[in-house]
Amino acid sequence: MKQETEMTAHTLPDTMTAVTQSHYGEADVLAPEQIELPSPGPDQVLIRVEAAALNPADVFLMRGRPALVRLSMGLTRPKVGVRGSDVAGTVVAVGHKVTHWRTGDRVFGEAASGSLAHFATAAQDRIARIPNGVTAADAAASVMAALAARDGLTAGGLGEGVDGAGKRVLIVGASGGIGSFAVQIAKAAGAHVTAVCSGRNADAVRALGADAVVDYTQEAVTDLPAWFDLVFDNVGADPMASLLRLTTPTGVVLPNSGLDGPDGGALARVVKAYTRHLLLRRRYRAFYSAPSTAKLQAIGQLLSEGTIAPLVDSVMPLERGSEAMARVASKHARGKVIVTP
Repeated sequence: MKQETEMTAHTLPDTMTAVTQSHYGEADVLAPEQIELPSPGPDQVLIRVEAAALNPADVFLMRGRPALVRLSMGLTRPKVGVRGSDVAGTVVAVGHKVTHWRTGDRVFGEAASGSLAHFATAAQDRIARIPNGVTAADAAASVMAALAARDGLTAGGLGEGVDGAGKRVLIVGASGGIGSFAVQIAKAAGAHVTAVCSGRNADAVRALGADAVVDYTQEAVTDLPAWFDLVFDNVGADPMASLLRLTTPTGVVLPNSGLDGPDGGALARVVKAYTRHLLLRRRYRAFYSAPSTAKLQAIGQLLSEGTIAPLVDSVMPLERGSEAMARVASKHARGKVIVTP
C-alpha cells in the first residue's frame, strides 16, 4: 500500500486550486487560490474531486458563528482554510494504514481538508463507494443532508425497516437540503407527508412525493391540525412547545436547525429537547448525525434504486465558490448547491 501511494504521488501535481479563507466573515472572504496539494494521513485517502456540495453548516464555519465553533475551528482564524465537506470523486492516493480502498475507486463522503478544491483528503471510514449509475454530483449532494434526514427520521421512530403506513409526518423546511431528502425517505416508508415551504417551492416539493404542501407565507404552521406522529423541524422559527401541540398523544417533535429562533440557537435547542424529554417527559427527540462507511453505503443504495434523488438548486464551477456559498447563506436555495472543479 505504501508503494502504491508513492507511485501515485509521482503523477500528481504539487499545487491545486482551492476556495480558501484566511479569516472569518461572509462569502466575500472566500476566493480561489493556488495552494499546496494535501497529503493523505496514514488512515486517509486523497480524492480527485469531481463534485462538492455545500450545507448551512459550511456557512457557520465560514462565519465562525456561533462562537462555540471556534473552539474546534480556530479562535481567530480557521485552522482548515478550505471550505466544504461533502465530496465525491476518485481515489488517487492512499495512506499506508488504509486497508480497503485503492487508487481508481470512486467514492463519496466527508472531506477532511475541505472539498472546494481539485483534491481533498478523507478518512477511510468516512467514505463509501459511489454505486454504478449514480453521478458524482448526486453522491456529493447526498452526504450530509441525506444522512441527517435518514438519522433524524430514525430518531423520530421512522427508521429503516419501520412500516410508516398510517403515520402522518410534518416536515418543516421541506425545500431545503435535509427537508427535501426527508420528504422522499418518509414517503418511501409509507408515511403521509405534509411539507412546509414557500409557495414558490411548492411544485418542486410535491414532485418529491409530498401528499400536502403548506405555504408558510400564507398559513401559520401552528394552525395545522393536531394529528402528526412526527414533526421534523428543520427551520426553528416556531417554539417547540407550539409544534408539540400539533402531535398525536404519542407523536414527537424533532428539532433540527442551526439558526437562532424562539428556543435559542442550535445547541440551546438540542439541550432543551433533551432536558424536557428526560425531566418533563415531553415528547421531544434530538439526534446526532455523522458519516460512516456503513451509513453512506445505505444512502448510496437509496440513490441507486431511485428511492431518493437530490433536489438541486444550482451547479457552479469552482471559480464561483464564493457565489455558491453566498447562495447557501441567503437561505433561499431550493435544495442543494453543487460545485464542480
